Amino acid sequence: MPIVRLIHVNVDPSQAADAERVWKEDCGPRMIGQQGCNSEQLLKCIDSPGEYISYAEWDSQEDIDRYRESEDHQAIQSHARSLQGARAVVKRYEPID
Repeated sequence: MPIVRLIHVNVDPSQAADAERVWKEDCGPRMIGQQGCNSEQLLKCIDSPGEYISYAEWDSQEDIDRYRESEDHQAIQSHARSLQGARAVVKRYEPID
């Protein structure tokens, strides 16, 4: 059963353009290139500047675990830490049959 992984991220609104650029140029392509990652999209909150959700669909928890141990994941975390005030909360969901 697929797993949807949502990462809720808040950045200082003054760094929103930087966060979006880094995701488009580096983070998004790194994630979608991972084995088992079927889609990856960054959602921007219309009502709260600086609030984002990274929405990714994965084949399995094993694929997520492999990604979390990868150099790509470490690079993405490094980008996130470089943004002032960036906070992330990760949640996983699965479809109900």
